[in-house]
Amino acid sequence: KMMRNERVVKVTERLVSKKASKARTWLIMSNEGQRQTVEAGKPTIMQRTGLAARDLRILDPMLSYPSTIMGRDKAMVLNLEQIKAIVSAHEVLLLNSRDPSVVPFVEELHARILHHHSIIIDHSQDDEDKKDEDEIKQVNDKKKIIPFEFVVLEACLEDVISSLENEANILELEAYPALDKLTSKISTLNLERVRHIKSRLVALTARVQRVKDELENLLDDDGDMAELYLTNKLSQQKFENSSTVSSMNNNGDDIMMNQVLQPNIADRTLSESSLKQGGDLTDHDDSKSIVSGEIPKSQAGTVNSGVGSVEELEKLLGAYFVQIGSTLNKLSMLNEYVEDTEDYINITLDDKQNRILQTGVHIGTISVIVNSFIVVTGIFGMNIHIDIFNAEDDKLFFVTIILCTAACLILYFLAMLWYKKKHML
Repeated sequence: KMMRNERVVKVTERLVSKKASKARTWLIMSNEGQRQTVEAGKPTIMQRTGLAARDLRILDPMLSYPSTIMGRDKAMVLNLEQIKAIVSAHEVLLLNSRDPSVVPFVEELHARILHHHSIIIDHSQDDEDKKDEDEIKQVNDKKKIIPFEFVVLEACLEDVISSLENEANILELEAYPALDKLTSKISTLNLERVRHIKSRLVALTARVQRVKDELENLLDDDGDMAELYLTNKLSQQKFENSSTVSSMNNNGDDIMMNQVLQPNIADRTLSESSLKQGGDLTDHDDSKSIVSGEIPKSQAGTVNSGVGSVEELEKLLGAYFVQIGSTLNKLSMLNEYVEDTEDYINITLDDKQNRILQTGVHIGTISVIVNSFIVVTGIFGMNIHIDIFNAEDDKLFFVTIILCTAACLILYFLAMLWYKKKHML
């Protein structure tokens, strides 16, 4: 048993490693618009993007994951309908770029990236021409450039939401005539057509609802939105690394400066007396922070302000949240129309069924009364002696027939009155 278990474990490990190392085709598009198609496995992608294996499982086509927009330290994972991508601050990796439904999106994304890159070049040239900081600030305010990752995110959201909206419009154009036709004529063909439309409506509503829920979850959590600011996080990381390197380089100089600047007791007393006479502490604190390698609060606030503020992303997501909400409302109205049509069809069928039951009651009552008349006829047909048979004139015989017929009619109308009184008809 132990050997068998070891074999099972080894086979499982081989399958897992083989699955993990399976290479997939990725389209890599840089922030300058350069495109490259590569074959890479999970370890390579993990090393390139800094993502964990559980994050890459979201993009696995073999697994069914809901719509996801997830931010990590160095990359953003996008799983939106047919678009499966990994976005960093300087490139985007598309998994299924050869899918016919994704090819138009790839071209649109490439055009947007080229346009974004040209705006950055023009912006940098304008900054070089203007020496005044106030002019540069005014130009930056007028020509605010969104980060690269938001360009990709906006393109993905626009493509996915537009695709869902187009599907909703097509379904709407097909649904209303089919429902009206079913209302006018209930047939097997019309019922089958409406059933197919309803199944498509349910599936499309679920897809739209998943995208809407993901956007709503992002808008409700500022922390998740802050994780999507990859460019700002990269800039902050570079700033911190440069500060760390500069502080490490100045460690040796700090020791020498401390030895040179170490005052004796008399100088220390003199300095304390001068400070008491109104010496300025601001320069001393700044120099102390510079010597110790700390970042001034003003600079730290400048670096952290981009990550802390999510207003720009909130506006971007809010616009598409409204658009996807409009599509969902359109599908909800169509679903209500389908349900109203179903209620109307059910009412019509119930009415027909009630009419059939009423007809059955009428036929059953008539059959009972006719059977009673048949009983009388059978009695007359028996070989018995009745005074009517001995009559010389047939008038009495016809009178008997007429009376029996009248009795049957009276019984029928009495039965109908009783049914109505008991609310059976």
